[in-house]
Amino acid sequence: MSQQYDADVLVIGSGALGSNAATTLARMGKSVIILEAGVKIPRWKIVENFRNSPKKGNYNSPYPNEPWAHHSYDEQYIENSGSFDFRPGMLKLVGGTTWHWASACWRYLPNDMKLNSLYGVGRDWPIEYSDLEPYYQKAEEALGVCGSDSDDQSGQGGSHFPPRSKPYPMEPEGETYLFQRLKRRLGPAGFRFIHEPNGRATRPYDGRPACSGNNNCMPVCPIGAMYSGDKHAQHAEDAGARLLTDATAWKLETGLHGKIVAVHVRSSKGIDTRLTAKYFIVAAHGLETPKLLLLSDVANSSDQVGRNLMDHTGMGLQFLADEPLWPGRGAVQQGGIFNYRDGEFRKDHAAIKHTTSNQVPNRAVTERLIAQGLTGKALDEQIRHQAARWVDISTVFEMLPHATNTVRPSATRRDALGIPMLTVHYEVDDYVKAGKSVVEADYRRFVSLMGGEVVNDNTGWQNRDHLMGTVIMGSNPRDSVVNHECRSWDHSNLFLATTGVIPASGVINPTLTGVALSIRLAEIIAREIG
Repeated sequence: MSQQYDADVLVIGSGALGSNAATTLARMGKSVIILEAGVKIPRWKIVENFRNSPKKGNYNSPYPNEPWAHHSYDEQYIENSGSFDFRPGMLKLVGGTTWHWASACWRYLPNDMKLNSLYGVGRDWPIEYSDLEPYYQKAEEALGVCGSDSDDQSGQGGSHFPPRSKPYPMEPEGETYLFQRLKRRLGPAGFRFIHEPNGRATRPYDGRPACSGNNNCMPVCPIGAMYSGDKHAQHAEDAGARLLTDATAWKLETGLHGKIVAVHVRSSKGIDTRLTAKYFIVAAHGLETPKLLLLSDVANSSDQVGRNLMDHTGMGLQFLADEPLWPGRGAVQQGGIFNYRDGEFRKDHAAIKHTTSNQVPNRAVTERLIAQGLTGKALDEQIRHQAARWVDISTVFEMLPHATNTVRPSATRRDALGIPMLTVHYEVDDYVKAGKSVVEADYRRFVSLMGGEVVNDNTGWQNRDHLMGTVIMGSNPRDSVVNHECRSWDHSNLFLATTGVIPASGVINPTLTGVALSIRLAEIIAREIG
């Protein structure tokens, strides 16, 4: 008698990566179950929560924070043992953290994937750019990315790069006045401004309206013009997948020949269920994926699960320019400065990217002025004056993978289901620190060229919410967790759909790459199932 399975493929996690993998498989006729620890919540409710929240600067505030499905700003969720307070803004609900990203959709450069071969630091990817390019295209089409087909995204000032097989699905949005003026005044000094490809509709696309410039992409796009993972969670359901919410995966079970045979799931009512499948995809984020593997004692013959944690740890600068720039019109983020994305300098210090924030600055401006004692008419006048001139630069650094930067199941803290939460140990390395003086010099030039007055340039090392490395990809099973397919070296039917597989962080947001890898691994699974 042939074995009966609950599904062909079981996907743990309903974020952008898991839901795109699930949609790919369901549309190819495979039976799919998606597990989500959190709940399903409509956009209107998140918008209402945001409007009613007194914590407008907390991007997790409008979202559920259940005792069995904590978001990462909950103080109990992550215990830090290192000197750096690692606290990225991850969510647990249908659609995942792309509900409140800024939707940056960059491709890695070919050189980013050969970091060790070219520059003698970090690790190489086990695949090349050409292997991933067709899937970058599929990911851009899935997410509805708008972008410039003429930019050299390496920042070297050449023709369009990296290579593309097709144009972007949508044309870029118009440049904001802030972006135009910064480019006009900083560009002649040698600063190279590049448009940021982003998952934001510039015309109706896949049921999403065109962006109308609401400017609260973070914490939530009120009209759904910006892509979020719930879109593909719904696509997967429409194609026949089953979505189970309030379903926390807490153990993967192994069977004959090292294959994963089942996942054990627990509800908020304490009900345990065992689900079987031919293939399993763990698509939790870069902290929860290694935690599940470690709790299950699987996929870790290399002892690399939960190690090599990377974020694009960054710095920040805020200053007042000598002219009105009117930030807050349009999307919260549009592009940045790419003088240090690639080059021989990477032998000595991290790659660097400066992004110009276009968020409405009124809250930050007002808090600062009140702290200075302003009230009444003088306060109103200064809010108008300073908010129009506010410049916010967010800088990110390339991080290298270190086995000592770890995420582990907590030994002291458990959630309402009795499942361990997280302990993170993270230190900023010398490769990043070596680039700090470069950034500080850039900051001084920005302020000088804009006739600026510094508001804050001593914010310290900052989180950037880009989780990589914790289930690292490689060509050798002795020092990596998954192979070039994102397949576990130890379990032939276990795949990891997470940015945690990324072995070299580069300096760009990893989500598009994660989606591309997820679509790719889903197609591999579909071929094997037949």
